[in-house]
Amino acid sequence: MKVDYIIVGAGIAGIAMAHFCKRYHKTFMVIDDGVRTSSKVAGGMFNPVVLKRFTSIWESEAQLALAQDFYPEVEKLLTDRFYHNLPIYRKFASVEEQNNWFQACDNPTTAAFLNEDLSNEEFPHIKSSFRFGEVYQTGYLDVLKYVSVYQSYLDQLGSILKESFVYADLELLDSSVRYKNIDAGHIVFAEGFSLLNNPFFNYLPLDGTKGELFYVKIPNLKLKAIIKSGVFIIPIGNDVYKVGATYNWSDKTDDLTNEAYEELIAGLESLIDCEYEVIQHLAGIRPTVKDRRPLVGQHYQHKRVYVLNGLGTRGVLLGPYLADKLIQNIENNVPLDKNIDVARYYKKLQLIK
Repeated sequence: MKVDYIIVGAGIAGIAMAHFCKRYHKTFMVIDDGVRTSSKVAGGMFNPVVLKRFTSIWESEAQLALAQDFYPEVEKLLTDRFYHNLPIYRKFASVEEQNNWFQACDNPTTAAFLNEDLSNEEFPHIKSSFRFGEVYQTGYLDVLKYVSVYQSYLDQLGSILKESFVYADLELLDSSVRYKNIDAGHIVFAEGFSLLNNPFFNYLPLDGTKGELFYVKIPNLKLKAIIKSGVFIIPIGNDVYKVGATYNWSDKTDDLTNEAYEELIAGLESLIDCEYEVIQHLAGIRPTVKDRRPLVGQHYQHKRVYVLNGLGTRGVLLGPYLADKLIQNIENNVPLDKNIDVARYYKKLQLIK
C-alpha cells in the first residue's frame, strides 16, 4: 500500500491532520490502538480568553475562525452533530475579580470577546453573590462523540489500523518511509502523552498534566449555558452535565483518585444548590509542554518524520489550527511560527549546532 501520510494517533490532533489530508486530496493511513488518549476525557470547552486571569490566548482569532469553518465541515461530512456554540458565563468570586474583568474589557487583545456589562442573567440553582461576565465566541465540542464518529468513518474508508505502533518496524528511506506493508511520503506522530515512548521525539519537554472530570445528572438545573467558576459545568443534554476539571502535575497514570473526586464534589457543591448524581468519573493525561507552546514540525535528522503534539488544554481550537499549519509547511514550504516549531528545542538540547 502506498499513501502520502502515515498518521500515528487518532485523537483531536490526529483526526485534524487526517481531515486536512482529505481536504488537500492527500492519501493517508491512521494508526491508533485506542488505549490512551486525553481526547476521550477532554472537557471540550473552547473560548478565546484565559478565564482564570482574563488574558488573551495566542492567535485566538485565527484559531476561532478556522474552528468555525472546520467543525461544521466535519459535521456535514459525517452527518452528525458535536460542535456546539454556547455562551460561557464566568462567575465572579469577588469585587476584585469584577475589577479585573473591567480591565480586560479595556484591553484591545481581549475586549472583543468580553461583555463589558456584568450579566443580569439569573441561573436557577447557581449560587452567585458577585454576578457573571459573559464571554463571546464560545462553546464546546462533544469530544468523545467526535473522536468516535470520525474513527468509525476512517474505518469505513479503510484508512485506520486499530493497533499499537511498533517503532522498530519503521524504515526511513531516502524518498519515503515504510511501515510494515505501507509506503508513505511522510509520517506524523500525533500521540499525545504517549510521545514519551517515541524514540524519535521522547527528548522533547512534554510534561503531561493529569485531569479528572465527572458526568453528572442534575434534573432541576435546566442550564442552557456553560458556567465557569472553580470548576466548569457544561450542559450536554438530557439533564446531564460535564463537570471539571482537576490539574495534577505529578501523577502520570489514568487511575481515578479520591483527591480529585473530593475536589470536583467541593467545586460542584460551591456552585449549585440542588440535588445531583455522579454517573461517571474519568481521568486522562493532557499533553502539556513546559513553555506552554505546542510541539509541531520536522525531526532534526529525519526529514520525513514530523510531530504534532502539545495541545494541552486547548485542543479543540489548536488541533485544526496546528494541523493546517503543519500540512502547509510540508506541502508548500510555508514556515512554521517559531512559537510552535519544535526546532526551538534542537539547539537548546544540543541536537544541532
